[in-house]
Amino acid sequence: MSKVKSVSNPSREELLELLDEGLITRSLIVIFARCRVHYDGRAKSELGPGDRVIMIKPDGTFLVHQKEKREPVNWQPPGSFVSFYSDGDHLVLRSLRKKPRENLGVELDEVYMASIFRAEDYEALALTGSEAEMLEMLFNNPEMIEPGFKALFKEKDIGRGIVDLLGRDANGNLVVVELKRRKADLHAVSQLKRYVEALKKESENVRGILVAPSITEGAKKLLEKEGLEFRAIKPPKREKRGWGRQTTLF
Repeated sequence: MSKVKSVSNPSREELLELLDEGLITRSLIVIFARCRVHYDGRAKSELGPGDRVIMIKPDGTFLVHQKEKREPVNWQPPGSFVSFYSDGDHLVLRSLRKKPRENLGVELDEVYMASIFRAEDYEALALTGSEAEMLEMLFNNPEMIEPGFKALFKEKDIGRGIVDLLGRDANGNLVVVELKRRKADLHAVSQLKRYVEALKKESENVRGILVAPSITEGAKKLLEKEGLEFRAIKPPKREKRGWGRQTTLF
């Protein structure tokens, strides 16, 4: 059985058959089409007709890309339920997420090409020299930040953003740790300040520590002005074996 099946300028019947096969076999589905996009969920949005790339992954991830920029213009996360149906003269792709309830509909005006790919990929990217590896190092060795520090959570969502590392110091104060694998700048300080201020609404004694190999002079001055702290810590060194590997591309 071929891993890839593709049709150019498919008829309605050919497209329906391909989509049905793709969903049943849990294939990666890619469609080049002129389409309209409707979203109804935490907000509402409408995207008029245009040429786009639509990608449906076996885990329910649904992506709509325009011809420019890295991020999709519309998307649904893994776990969403994907279906399709005929709406008069158009075929509509639908992605439904239950919690929170979000409904994404893509109305296909014209399909230039559609493909399904029975992809097999069981590997996970390994960390080397990334912020994620730096986070792992500090979580497992909290004394690198300061004696008595206890790491409680990694990548903790606090509503105003995701704190890299959350813990308590030897005196029981809550400590927010923001990590940067390269020289920290003013943006890193502002980010740390925002997290500290958000947590001070719930806990009186909150410290903020910025961790990076080095820091710009402007960022250092702002850090001191805001009563925040800095620790000079370098990320783990890369292993000297071929290409370095990471868990994310960015």
